Amino acid sequence: MPIYQAPLRDYQFILSELLNVYKQTDLRGFDEIDADLTDAILQGVADFSTDIMLPLNASGDLEGCKLVDGKVITPIGFKQAYKQYVQDGWATLTCDPEFGGQGLPEVIGTFATEMKTATNMAFAMYPGLTHGAYSAIHVHGSDALKQKYLAKLVSGEWTGTMNLTESHAGTDLALLRTKAVPAGDDVFAISGEKIFISSGDHDLADNIIHLVLARLPDAPEGVKGISLFAVPKFLVNADGSLGEANKLSATGLEHKMGIHGNSTCVMHFDGAIGELVGAAHQGLKAMFTMMNQARLGVGIQGLGVSDIAYQNALVYAKERIQGRALSGVKQPEQAADSLLVHGDVRRMLLSQKSFNEGTRALMGQQALWLDQVERHTDPEKAKQANALAALFTPIVKGFVTDQGFKACVDAQQIYGGHGYINEWGMEQFVRDIRIAMIYEGTNGVQALDLVGRKLLADKGAALTLWSVMVKELIQQNVGNDAMKPYLAGLMDAAGDLEKATGFIVQSASKNPDLIGAASMAYMQLFGITALAWMWTRVAATSLAALEAGTEETGFYQAKLKTAQFFMSYWGSQTRSLRKQIESSSADIVDFAEADF
Repeated sequence: MPIYQAPLRDYQFILSELLNVYKQTDLRGFDEIDADLTDAILQGVADFSTDIMLPLNASGDLEGCKLVDGKVITPIGFKQAYKQYVQDGWATLTCDPEFGGQGLPEVIGTFATEMKTATNMAFAMYPGLTHGAYSAIHVHGSDALKQKYLAKLVSGEWTGTMNLTESHAGTDLALLRTKAVPAGDDVFAISGEKIFISSGDHDLADNIIHLVLARLPDAPEGVKGISLFAVPKFLVNADGSLGEANKLSATGLEHKMGIHGNSTCVMHFDGAIGELVGAAHQGLKAMFTMMNQARLGVGIQGLGVSDIAYQNALVYAKERIQGRALSGVKQPEQAADSLLVHGDVRRMLLSQKSFNEGTRALMGQQALWLDQVERHTDPEKAKQANALAALFTPIVKGFVTDQGFKACVDAQQIYGGHGYINEWGMEQFVRDIRIAMIYEGTNGVQALDLVGRKLLADKGAALTLWSVMVKELIQQNVGNDAMKPYLAGLMDAAGDLEKATGFIVQSASKNPDLIGAASMAYMQLFGITALAWMWTRVAATSLAALEAGTEETGFYQAKLKTAQFFMSYWGSQTRSLRKQIESSSADIVDFAEADF
């Protein structure tokens, strides 16, 4: 069975030193947390993830979910583990105290999610989807709807889903056909079929609250005619008890590449009773509250699975002996040297390590921006944080899952033939994380969103806001000789991003199709630059700790060495990505259909 060591020291570094979360006095509720509390919570999640969730990962993958007499049965052990998850209170961490939550910041919840995802992605999806449903109802639901559903969703006694996709309508939600007909007393009869519904049915909780996109009879065409409805598996009586089964069912389970322990269902609604979440015809606005939460969660999946794959590949590379180092024997007491002496193995491991640690810092920053949106006492600062979080959403979802998948493939490669064999666990990591590049908006859609909506739609206002932050970081450290290699890497990446941005802005007015052709390379370029920004901040923080004196010199020196590798290895890719954008975009657009 694969091993896992929760990166608790890294969490401490990011929270206390890099982001200074315990000094965020302008954020409501942050005065109630301190390092001791956070450490205790994250240690508890680490223990649950490692002791309970990890042992079920491989067995859940092999057994999978089963659909028996219209009901989904989860793998052996999942039901007991979920019961303990609820009893331990892990579902409540970042939820509103009014409904039984602990009210912790998202920046803490994000790291808790990373550990759960790393140890058992399929299991973690059940509470993950529930939190998204909670968020949508919490922000957009009526008081009556909140009182009806939120306490049970917060506790984890009930779970939630999101129902968007139909067989003919994936990304293009304007095509959806599911109908909602008024049925009296402010309820609606929902009819239609949804596919690819994660956690659509299971035996973990007493009730499942489906959030379903559908059209009212008077709905206008297109996305402006979509409404969102809360549709419970079992109807809820006035006293909160469960009533009769609603008219919905899971009619099929998808046979899929990975995440076998999570039930991916075909859901059929046959006049099922539902209630509006938010205003009529405003369903996408409410659903995107859930989607943005989900996209951060998917990005965390990319990080979490990448990290556990790296941890195991590192152990394997240290223990497996194969060949001798090119520069001569390194371990003469053994018949051969360990894999770790070989340059290409080191390249793959360092690529994974620098990606994982830089991305973890970026995820912390993204989560802190989301906290600022909800908690900042200054409305203008909250508005700026919202713009930055929106700008980076395609990065934390699209770029991170692209590169997280690649990191898992590299980890598998280090195992050689054993990486292809089920018992070592690496092939499961590759299969499981592959979906992260597809669901919650494919990564091609994320790239288009970054360029079309986040860059061009607001005329680059959010990008300009972040660029100012990058320039301020450079100015603050330009006089420090020890920072020169990190600043040089950041400036090179930022310069390539600026030139690529200029090319796209100019192309948009001449030939809009060039935007789509360039968008994926642009997202990768942006992502590398974002991590260069985080690594520069990590380097500055680490140097400050070393200069102040610390007993953990090894920890901070490793951070500096990893930052140096990121700048030399990852940073060198920005120039080629920029050149690709500038030179190949026109060829992509001009290639005639007949020539394919």
